[in-house]
Amino acid sequence: MKQVVAFDFDGTLTTRDTLLAFIRYAKGTRAFLWGFLRHAHLLVLMKCGLYPNWKAKQRVFSYFFSGMSLDVFDVLCQQFAAENSHLLRPKGVKVLQQAQADGAEVLIVSASIDNWVQPFFPTVKVVGTQIEVANGQLTGCFLTPNCYGEEKVRRILALYPDRHEYHLTAYGDSRGDKELLAFADEAHYKPFRL
Repeated sequence: MKQVVAFDFDGTLTTRDTLLAFIRYAKGTRAFLWGFLRHAHLLVLMKCGLYPNWKAKQRVFSYFFSGMSLDVFDVLCQQFAAENSHLLRPKGVKVLQQAQADGAEVLIVSASIDNWVQPFFPTVKVVGTQIEVANGQLTGCFLTPNCYGEEKVRRILALYPDRHEYHLTAYGDSRGDKELLAFADEAHYKPFRL
């Protein structure tokens, strides 16, 4: 039977949320703090369940990156990964590499943007939130639904529709992974914490 191993990225393979780390890296601390101050009301509403997670994330992403050239954005993503390998959890990387060595089909299924996740793991298929680009520039909108919760399961089923043809092992650490972990044959919650 085919083996599929799916890893969440933020908090599972990394020690923190990379959206925040990437924004700070790309824009600097002052712009980062000012941007979050301007969106604090949305973040509070989101935490209270009164504003959708994906909408708050898209508004923040748009504020920082709308109008940026895709080429510039991708260079920032490459540099971010190259300079921030310390964010990765060594135990998680080891398990991922062992799954690859064992011949499993390995995926990273993440709510983070594909562009900055992929450079951390160039040989792994990344299934994440994709961004909309028009005329070579980021529009600030998401091209796909935020890859969070039930969307993670939908994305796996889009790649592997016949659920009886594979054994799914999943690794996750948060509310956004609940459905993925429930869908898996073998689930690991917060597996790489010290």
